[in-house]
Amino acid sequence: MTAEREATDTPAVVDPRLTREHRWGFGAFLFVFAVFVLSAVVIGAIVGMVAPNAGNDPVVIVIGTMIPTLLAAGVALLVTKLRGNGPKIDLRWSMTRADLRVGVKFGVIGLVSTTVAAFLWTNFVGEENASSAVGRLVENERMPLAAAIAMFLFVWLIGPICEEVIYRGLLWGALERLKWGRWAVFGLTTVIFAVSHLEPLRTSLLLVIGVPIGLARLFTGHLGASIIAHQVNNFLPALAALLIAIGAMPA
Repeated sequence: MTAEREATDTPAVVDPRLTREHRWGFGAFLFVFAVFVLSAVVIGAIVGMVAPNAGNDPVVIVIGTMIPTLLAAGVALLVTKLRGNGPKIDLRWSMTRADLRVGVKFGVIGLVSTTVAAFLWTNFVGEENASSAVGRLVENERMPLAAAIAMFLFVWLIGPICEEVIYRGLLWGALERLKWGRWAVFGLTTVIFAVSHLEPLRTSLLLVIGVPIGLARLFTGHLGASIIAHQVNNFLPALAALLIAIGAMPA
């Protein structure tokens, strides 16, 4: 039974003769991040021209938030296919039981530390400045149930997958290719993860969020663990946003 469990938890060994070192690096991450920013700008411009009064519609904002993230993650995966061995090998994308256990553990640690940090940060900068973009959105207006559920699933499950592909996948692999040490890779990806959200007042809080997620990637060597940690960390904030959006909980 023990041998069977160990075999299940260990990812399949890939024959190095069937793979090659990926040909993408830090430039690939910069390109993917540019896709994210430019697509958000283009979507905002199109909405402004086609339906000027829809700019503050929460449904439009939710869709406009999802598309750039999905598009950027899709481009990141395409880069690994065109200039490497694909995401499973290049991004260390596995999901073993060991990855699940470590991901849940660091996700819970992150959830607790983030809750404490958010409480302290809110008292320091004020509730308005501490709110995330999604939080400000649901505080202002109620949303249709379908849009609120879509937002909940994106914030909890889909968004973390996309962000992990970009930061603890593509960016992590780019820095490893530059022969950075594993702790240096962990540190820089955590900082870039926080800064790249483009929410200056929340950067310190995002650093707290990023640390346990990055540690899950560091200690397992697998992207699956950081995805699970990120999803666990996002569950309660996503649930709170859903309940506020449908009016089941006060803002």
